[in-house]
Amino acid sequence: MKDLYDDIDHVLIDEATLQKRIQELAATITADYDGIEDLMLLAVLKGSYMFLADLSRSLRRPHAVDFMGVSSYGGGTKSSGAVRIMMDLKEPIEGRNVVIVEDIIDSGHTLSYLRRTLLARNPRSLRICSLLSKPVRREVEVPMDYIGFDIPDEFVVGYGLDFDELYRNLPFIAVLKPEVFAHLYQ
Repeated sequence: MKDLYDDIDHVLIDEATLQKRIQELAATITADYDGIEDLMLLAVLKGSYMFLADLSRSLRRPHAVDFMGVSSYGGGTKSSGAVRIMMDLKEPIEGRNVVIVEDIIDSGHTLSYLRRTLLARNPRSLRICSLLSKPVRREVEVPMDYIGFDIPDEFVVGYGLDFDELYRNLPFIAVLKPEVFAHLYQ
């Protein structure tokens, strides 16, 4: 049986560094929403589920959680730009304070579309918290309130991020060996 670690070129952000930064983000969000009722964390599935869980556990204030499934990648390593809502919210957000919890902001197309869609639902406030950002790949600027790490233009997996639905379970952010996805460019 193949070991997932065999496909890893190198670890970009180790587990301890991830957890330390998540604690810092949670402390900032806790302070920013001090005295404000009705906070909702809105996780963008599937990639943000690990980040959401750790961020949620680290927040020192009550909050609700909901989920949306949004896709713009298909089976590739770069965003296609065509965004689809695969699963919508279970609860309305009108009049609520919402923080979108995202795994990675790449081109910005997905988050820009999601932000416009959610703003049309009239939340009291809407902020964005992304674990990772690839500024060099940005095609659409999106206002970001909380960023864990700016990363280089490499294809990353782990800590919820996948390639072809694999590698989400790695406890760190890693770069895949190019030969793992080279067949996509042949």
